[in-house]
Amino acid sequence: MSESEIGPHQASAAPAGHPPAVIAGFSGWLLDAFDFFLVTFCLSAMASEFHKTVAQISLVITMTMAFRPVGGFIFGILADRYGRRIPLIINMSAFTIAGVLTGMAPGYSTLLLVRAIFGMVMGGTWGVGASLAMEGAPAHRRGLLSGLLQEGYAAGNILAAVLSFFFLDRLGWRMLFILSSVPAIPLVLYIAFFVKESAVWKQTANNKLTWGQQRREIFSHWKLFLYLLVFMTTMMFASHGTQDMYPTFLKVQWHMDTRRLAAITAISGVGAVAGGLAFGFFSDKKGRRRSIITAFIVGAAIIPLWAYAPNQALLILGAFLMQFMVQGAWGVIPAHLSELSPDSVRALLPGLAYQSAGIISGSIGYIEATFAQRTSYATAMALTAISVFVVATLMAWAGRERHGQRFGVA
Repeated sequence: MSESEIGPHQASAAPAGHPPAVIAGFSGWLLDAFDFFLVTFCLSAMASEFHKTVAQISLVITMTMAFRPVGGFIFGILADRYGRRIPLIINMSAFTIAGVLTGMAPGYSTLLLVRAIFGMVMGGTWGVGASLAMEGAPAHRRGLLSGLLQEGYAAGNILAAVLSFFFLDRLGWRMLFILSSVPAIPLVLYIAFFVKESAVWKQTANNKLTWGQQRREIFSHWKLFLYLLVFMTTMMFASHGTQDMYPTFLKVQWHMDTRRLAAITAISGVGAVAGGLAFGFFSDKKGRRRSIITAFIVGAAIIPLWAYAPNQALLILGAFLMQFMVQGAWGVIPAHLSELSPDSVRALLPGLAYQSAGIISGSIGYIEATFAQRTSYATAMALTAISVFVVATLMAWAGRERHGQRFGVA
């Protein structure tokens, strides 16, 4: 795509910041990630209970990823037509049900079905929450708040690691999933009573469109959607390729018990949160694409330390630095995609592209696990990481940027 940049100095001030909207978006994405990453810590336990290999049980992750676009489509259309707030309430209410059903799944087939339902829930959260938060954020702080919002994902990973460290062996994987559904209840109440509807959405005409007009408006942006789809596919390969099988890598190749691998994963999650905030802030100063590209270039240099560390101290350092860079690149995404998307499709287009990319990237855990059977987890993950880092860098470089774009203006 051709270059088209609007810097912060060219854009008028965005609407005043709306902290409750950012808190709601962050919390919803945190809970989704928490539930999602619980699976990565419970793969071995699930495989043992259902008499499956780790590679087979990892298809649970693939099933979740495959159904995320369905949720992105449904909740995105609802959010663009009826507002951000009500669809987010419905979404998080469904999250509670999905968590309980996961913990109660009687067999492998039922587990796959339930995780498909969770995939729809997870797929709907990000687009709605990101549009709500970014439309309320001031333009000059949008990148920093984007980093905070996106790193709800990393914070959910940390929470999953901490609970696995203390309770997986004591309570079992089923109870952990049931407990994961509880925090969504107060979040629903918080959104209902404290979060206001997006002022940008209110002042646009999208809520007055007929269904036919809305359909035509959506299809008029098909070129942008295709670019976002390819770009987000590479971004999701980078994220899931360095995260999903990492606990299994620690268990199989480093022979770590559940508590130790959970602790190391939590440390890497701290790096992810720090990276998301740092690169989000950097993107406010230097631009969205430059921040993403910088993160992946440095991340590529860290791969040998991350995958082939000679001792545990360097292993931990590599894990921290890798997620600092990967999730640093990701911290820019909510702001970048929101700025690229017109007001009329800001919930649908980024969310659907993000979640549709998961259909492809959801297979990464299975690919890595299968490849690791022939080589090693270290080699499988290292080759995956360098490949997707290069492609993601090229896609970011080739795309457009609307840094500081003012929302709600025709």
